[in-house]
Amino acid sequence: MLIADATLPDGRVRDVRVREAEIAAVERDLDVETDERVVDAAGKRLFPGAVDVHVHARQPGFEHKETWASAGASAAAGGVTTLVDQPNTDPPTVTGAAFDEKTDLAADCPVDWGINGGVTDDWEPEMLLERPLFALGEVFLADSTGDMGIDADLFADAVERAAAADVVVTVHAEDATKFDERALPDPGEGPVGRAADADAWSAYRTPGAELAAVERACEVAADHDAALHVAHTSTPEGVDAAVAGGATCEVTPHHLLLSRDDLDELGTFGRMNPPLRSERRRRELYERVRDGTVDVVATDHAPHTRAEKETTLREAPSGVPGVETMLPLLLAEARADRLSYERVRDLTAANPADVFDLPRKGRIEAGTDADLVLVDPDDPREIRGEELHSACEWTPFEGRTGVFPELTLVRGRVAFDREGLLGEAGLGDSDGENVHE
Repeated sequence: MLIADATLPDGRVRDVRVREAEIAAVERDLDVETDERVVDAAGKRLFPGAVDVHVHARQPGFEHKETWASAGASAAAGGVTTLVDQPNTDPPTVTGAAFDEKTDLAADCPVDWGINGGVTDDWEPEMLLERPLFALGEVFLADSTGDMGIDADLFADAVERAAAADVVVTVHAEDATKFDERALPDPGEGPVGRAADADAWSAYRTPGAELAAVERACEVAADHDAALHVAHTSTPEGVDAAVAGGATCEVTPHHLLLSRDDLDELGTFGRMNPPLRSERRRRELYERVRDGTVDVVATDHAPHTRAEKETTLREAPSGVPGVETMLPLLLAEARADRLSYERVRDLTAANPADVFDLPRKGRIEAGTDADLVLVDPDDPREIRGEELHSACEWTPFEGRTGVFPELTLVRGRVAFDREGLLGEAGLGDSDGENVHE
């Protein structure tokens, strides 16, 4: 395949030749080879496929919310060519057997994938050496459901073992001792989906809880010379603490683009962990994304059904879908000159590939994997949940504008095109191994 006259994120116009699974050449005026398919990309932009390092594919255990097949289809349609699944499934990915079960299920995914191991009282540290883990994480320092949170001693032990195995630790940093229980309505009180209840969730899981946990995680990581990545930082203070502590960090699209001001419309659909913050904090977080302080944008794609979210604050599960809308939303920001196209590339592809040691991902260079996304910035469209590919069929970004892919390639194979063609299942497992191998 020859993608002709494509504008790269830095503004250069190049032809990109794809041969089998790799990018073979990135040059001007390449000659068309015999029987080569040519894609006319004049006036369009070509990006490296996004690497979403924070996805909850939900399988096994919660297939009614999402599956590897539907998460992968949603990823491909949104320009994500590599996704990394988190461990809080059923069973949680804390043992070798659970890892192997999840690996078998991931064969249904039409994009490349990685699997994070987790840490609970039942975890098997041997996983770090015996299984091709993408990373250790999302390690929960606090969790509202009470089934994944760990104490300080277990966290320190896990970080020490991960450092010895040269495995990155991804941490969900919230300190539950700093949650404000007084902010929550009494159990059973309040009408279903009340916006005031959703806002109470933001008051309950305080900004100080994030800051304290980030600082503690950085201290432990420094003690053991471990590589630490802080998931879904939701406050400027949390970002600054991660940077000061030598960690990398990520921000989600919902913390970047939504705030407590949006809860009047979202109601309990806007409950997530960490919660939405004030508009002032959102703006300051955005500036850290824009200026290069934040390393990665990742989605924390956490789908739930409408029925599960349409309930009271205490009963509604936390999380929103996002893997299909991350890149389109950021491209819309670039189209409006609020971010540069190069910054979008770095946040979604180059930086996550660097942080998690994926040298064949995240770049448009000869010899790298042909993970490519072609978009037309002059053809934005309105985001509609019912048109997305996630099994949950809703989005917190309903009605916003996104720049969606016309074509998504994963290792040279079509995973999605604008006509709705989805690539075959099992692409991410075509070599019989985790993508991190």
